[in-house]
Amino acid sequence: MASYCMTVTRLRLVLGGARRLHVSAAFSAKVAMSRYEPSSSVNYDTLHETINIVRKRLNRPLTLSEKIVYGHLDDPVGQEIARGRTYLRLRPDRVAMQDATAQMAMLQFISSGLPKVAVPSTIHCDHLIEAQAGGVEDLKRAKEVNEEVYNFLATAGAKYGVGFWKPGSGIIHQIILENYAYPGVLLIGTDSHTPNGGGLGSICIGVGGADAVDVMAGIPWELKCPNVIGVKLTGSLSGWTSPKDVILKVAGILTVKGGTGAIVEYHGPGVDSISSTGMATICNMGAEIGATTSVFPYNHRMKAYLSKTGRADIAALADEYKDDLVPDEGCEYDQVIEINLSELKPHINGPFTPDLAHPVSEIGAVAEKNGWPLEVKVGLIGSCTNSSYEDMGRAASLAKQALDRGVKCKAAFTVTPGSEQIRATIERDGYSKILRDVGGVVLANACGPCIGQWDRKDVKKGEKNTIVTSYNRNFTSRNDANPATHAFVTSPEIVTALAIAGTLKFNPETDYLTAANGEKFKLEPPNGDELPARDFDPGQDTYQHPPEDSASVTVDVSPTSTRLQLLEPFKKWDGKDLEGLPVLIKVKGKCTTDHISAAGPWLKFRGHLDNISNNLLIGAVNSENNAVNKVKNMLTGEYGGVPDVARHYKANGLEWVVVGDDNYGEGSSREHAALEPRHLGGRVIIVKSFARIHETNLKKQGMLPLTFDDPKDYDKIRPDDKISITGLANFSPGKPLKGVVKHGDGSQDIITLNHTFNQNQIEWFQAGSALNRMKELQ
Repeated sequence: MASYCMTVTRLRLVLGGARRLHVSAAFSAKVAMSRYEPSSSVNYDTLHETINIVRKRLNRPLTLSEKIVYGHLDDPVGQEIARGRTYLRLRPDRVAMQDATAQMAMLQFISSGLPKVAVPSTIHCDHLIEAQAGGVEDLKRAKEVNEEVYNFLATAGAKYGVGFWKPGSGIIHQIILENYAYPGVLLIGTDSHTPNGGGLGSICIGVGGADAVDVMAGIPWELKCPNVIGVKLTGSLSGWTSPKDVILKVAGILTVKGGTGAIVEYHGPGVDSISSTGMATICNMGAEIGATTSVFPYNHRMKAYLSKTGRADIAALADEYKDDLVPDEGCEYDQVIEINLSELKPHINGPFTPDLAHPVSEIGAVAEKNGWPLEVKVGLIGSCTNSSYEDMGRAASLAKQALDRGVKCKAAFTVTPGSEQIRATIERDGYSKILRDVGGVVLANACGPCIGQWDRKDVKKGEKNTIVTSYNRNFTSRNDANPATHAFVTSPEIVTALAIAGTLKFNPETDYLTAANGEKFKLEPPNGDELPARDFDPGQDTYQHPPEDSASVTVDVSPTSTRLQLLEPFKKWDGKDLEGLPVLIKVKGKCTTDHISAAGPWLKFRGHLDNISNNLLIGAVNSENNAVNKVKNMLTGEYGGVPDVARHYKANGLEWVVVGDDNYGEGSSREHAALEPRHLGGRVIIVKSFARIHETNLKKQGMLPLTFDDPKDYDKIRPDDKISITGLANFSPGKPLKGVVKHGDGSQDIITLNHTFNQNQIEWFQAGSALNRMKELQ
């Protein structure tokens, strides 16, 4: 049994995009593709053995997330394990990168000088396709506009052994769910919504590109040992309530930072009432509560999904090892939340933050009270969070009811399939036609409006309006670059109902619509098949496997390109304290990675560090004047844009510091938010608290992310201050640093600054970056 287990599990890691092969054909391909296997191929036998080692060491029952995470320890015998305290050295099974982040990740990998990736890795082209007219036209235009970038990624993938999913393939997280995720796997992805894979019992964690480079280089990956938050589900979903409502409710409970440093583990009898793709929806949006990742235990719903997506062999093995893929009886969580699914009501969260939760039945009154626009201008369904076959079927069931009564959407309506497989299958089964007939426009299989890739024409910038989406994130200006757009996040079925009604005041559980003949009618609760009755239609083949021999492959980056730029290493630390750093900006309030490094039109520069640095902190609010992108240049006395002032300081040899508020860097995993300040001369970021991924990204690039020991010290910082960081000669884990704050009036404050660096990370700082340190060790 052990031999068979090892072989089949490795096959799935290797084949990935070649999912249409039968097992017999896959066996014949095994030897030829073996160079792309990880050096320590994970299989259920190894996972089982490692779990037992750790369980005996800890002498207690383990949660599911502990089993999978600890089951991938580089040294299960010697690794110190303490939740929330120690750093774990792990061996992930796979790396996945979306095209916007893959550019910088591959540029960093090229800089490492290594010939091939050490673990199976893939690139997914989903972020650079702008929504304008519709799927076919938008995809054609994207291929033309982004030809240089796509060519770079395709050739870099071929050169270094990375699989390449072409534009039009679909959204990275849906592709992972359909091909790469399976119960017990540990996968890292350069996108914050990588946790989507938890819907198949996987531990999938969002990281920055430098973390991905470590894993692709075969270096153990570091993760602070997560706490574990348990969410016990009882009852069952029914009627208008959907899986999305579970995470919308949890977000309201935990807020955008309540999950920081923790894995959210769902369990309990209610789990079995949720489809595998529904579980993925819940895990996906766990990124909005700051969680390291989220996961569900293996069950029959996952088995059905695996079988339907051509992985019945994995499901059979998972059945045999099921005890390793569910939590131990009696395991303990750091916090437990209980939700009765039978009592849960449909929710809608927003505007401007994904944790502002409202029951749909109350949102109309709340909106009226707060002066939020009641008219729904656009309803948008799909995205990596909600674009499954079941999601599309439930939305189509509502659209069909409206069409049968001569009613179409009052709001504009867009549909984003999650993958080519989903697009082809809903086209074949008639869902797409129904959604188009009710007034929808089917967009490309890509991220589109969810990440700001939306050429919106129906409102002017600054015009107050409301949109509802089935997406995951609704920060200011996120979807359409309009700060006056009030974006609300809800389920695809509620989006569809509100798009049909055209108003936030519509409660589909109780309110009536008017048919074309004047009769009143209520929408029946949505319904949709969990999986297609027939097999999925794979659609077009959009996967490029790296060649056996890549010696003849060249990767060109033109020195005159405006979109791609080879990297120069950052300077090493000079061994001295950081003296007299001016405050570039003291940020007021929420500062997400969207504020630090905007997406939308800036996505085209993700492979060119100098050009994209022109968006540094242009969305952050300056505490001095409550203005955006307007800070005082301490050398000239004049006000200018944040990146302009940063460049002026750099040109004059002056390094600088940013001061921020709580949960600084929440949101996307984009490491550009760490690369840009480092590139423009930044050395220190001092805040009340950090989001996990951003703090790690800053460390990787040789920055000093520090937190106020006393959060009230934030108020002591003035715009004209100069800050010195002392104690760096004795920089060590757990030992705070000192900040000497010299004010313009000659007075000063000395404040204590905490950090979470371990010894390896201190060596990154001393070397100038983690990549520099990697080269030193080669």
